[in-house]
Amino acid sequence: MLDVVVLFFLLGLFARLVKSDLALPGVLYETLSIYLLLAIGLKGGIELSKQNLAVIAPQAAVCVAMGFTIPFLLYPVLRQLVGLNSFDAASMGAHYGSVSVVTFAVASAYLVQQNINFEAHAPLWVALLEAPGIVAGIALARWGGKAGAGSLPAADVLPATTLAPEPALTATNRVSWGALAHDIFLGKSVLLLVGGLTIGAVMGEAGTAPIAPLFTSLFKGVLAIFLLELGLVAGARLGELKRYGLRLVVFALAAPLVLSVLGALAGKLLGLSTGGVAILATLAASASYIAAPTAMRIAVPQANAALSITAVLGITFVFNVVVGIPLYVKLAQYLA
Repeated sequence: MLDVVVLFFLLGLFARLVKSDLALPGVLYETLSIYLLLAIGLKGGIELSKQNLAVIAPQAAVCVAMGFTIPFLLYPVLRQLVGLNSFDAASMGAHYGSVSVVTFAVASAYLVQQNINFEAHAPLWVALLEAPGIVAGIALARWGGKAGAGSLPAADVLPATTLAPEPALTATNRVSWGALAHDIFLGKSVLLLVGGLTIGAVMGEAGTAPIAPLFTSLFKGVLAIFLLELGLVAGARLGELKRYGLRLVVFALAAPLVLSVLGALAGKLLGLSTGGVAILATLAASASYIAAPTAMRIAVPQANAALSITAVLGITFVFNVVVGIPLYVKLAQYLA
């Protein structure tokens, strides 16, 4: 059965495709995103306060390792099969190595609807998976730039684009690692998620009871409105796909399927519940459209930001929300 929040996403997608004048105020979108990040963090923190560190530590290590590894797995595929230059390949790898908090929220809601239990501290996995992929993508960009791999113009390797040749990596455009670390670890998404986790872990269930009606009871309704807006945004991105060619579309559809298997196997190795395996598979299959684009604009200015965000939000996010999540749940049930 299709989750009701997905229908809100499809409504937004349809509205944009038929050129409706439907639009949400920018301030509302910002408010909803803050609410969702805090709500997810609080819920995870409350459950984290009940957990044994010996149980959490292996899961944390696997999450960090998985997030760091994914860009290295995708980089040669993006270079050789999709045909991206080194900077674009590294940037897109970082997007897929990081995670989508909203995809996690949709997957969690779907599991609740299906009466499938999962580890309540799963938001911790989201926080841990946010940064490693971005760091790996930056490392790949530095390595590719030094090797001279990014000297080809994007138009030579991806004919559907009209991009200009990328600049070389020089001393004048090297990133400030201090500024980058500040943006990754103290940026809005990570700060709110980790902040919510910390508050929930410190205060516990009893301490957060006064605000539970706001952050628990209203969660799914707020998520529905947020997905309506994301449907509008994704619909606008779909029109840009013709610029980048079929290979990018195939990659953006195939990557989440392959990466979900990696996440599911990692979850099985950790001994997670069926729902936990499904969540980790979903996180592995998801891609960041908030933290990664912001960080990569600072770290890899040579990369084409529109290329990554079109693949992530216009294809992968749509696929995961509409089709992928039920598939990942089926995969988890098969492995159980």
